[in-house]
Amino acid sequence: MRPKYPDDFAAFILTNGRPNNVLTYETLRKSGYSGRIFLLIDDLDPTLAGYWDRFREEEIVIFDKMASRLSFDTADNFDDMRAICYARNSTFAAAERLGIPYFIQLDDDYRDFQYRFDQDFRYLPKTLKNLDRVFSALLDFFFDSGADSIAIAQGGDFIGGEDSTWAQKIFLRRKCMNSFFCSVGRKFPFVGRINEDVNTYTNSGSRGRLFFTTNQVNLNQLRTQSNPGGMSGLYLDSGTYVKSFYSVIFQPSSVSISLLRDRLEPRIHHSVSWRHTVPMILREEIRKI
Repeated sequence: MRPKYPDDFAAFILTNGRPNNVLTYETLRKSGYSGRIFLLIDDLDPTLAGYWDRFREEEIVIFDKMASRLSFDTADNFDDMRAICYARNSTFAAAERLGIPYFIQLDDDYRDFQYRFDQDFRYLPKTLKNLDRVFSALLDFFFDSGADSIAIAQGGDFIGGEDSTWAQKIFLRRKCMNSFFCSVGRKFPFVGRINEDVNTYTNSGSRGRLFFTTNQVNLNQLRTQSNPGGMSGLYLDSGTYVKSFYSVIFQPSSVSISLLRDRLEPRIHHSVSWRHTVPMILREEIRKI
């Protein structure tokens, strides 16, 4: 049955160590989202009391982090649990417990949401103020597509502005990062302690599962590692070299380590060979009868 928005939907903000700086909460409201918001927090968060002080009791959902640790493959034997993968995998059970069939996972550091194209499909970035309409449309698309998850583009995808690849036309990409439209009826595991989004869409994608990103709208967040709390400490300790190698572990046949040169200082990053990652579907008109 087609989901009813907003009755069958909620936004889960995955947060840790930032009770006084859950930027996404206010951003959702000022962007025109009127639906339910839940803060998903692990039971080991030392700042948990701060969340109780600032937010309503019915908005806070606590999950068992140690139990989550045993539910998926972290790809390592480290004890450091400063990672979002535990919350990502726990959101499905939390939504099911609350009777919410469809939801979106969001990080806690979003500044705003934007349209990237106008009504004539021309590239024209504009701050988004009617998020209910956007989420409702994306939920319909998610339902119809049969995808395991779909994501909103990130501001960094449009480096280069109107000259960037992402700004040339409206399309879908097979990657899926940061924000995730999900359903308890299409549950899938996030894998790997770090880089869990890339690990998941490449490894599960290689098995025929569908993950998409739409570039028609995007979210903007604070600069990675500049915001205390969350996973900033983990990224600063391990660096992007270690982070990227988790995806190589899960998909060594098509993911490699490369040098990202889109900034003043090149940095180590993962590189996905899509022709070797996901099944390619041929158009029906070229099928031999």
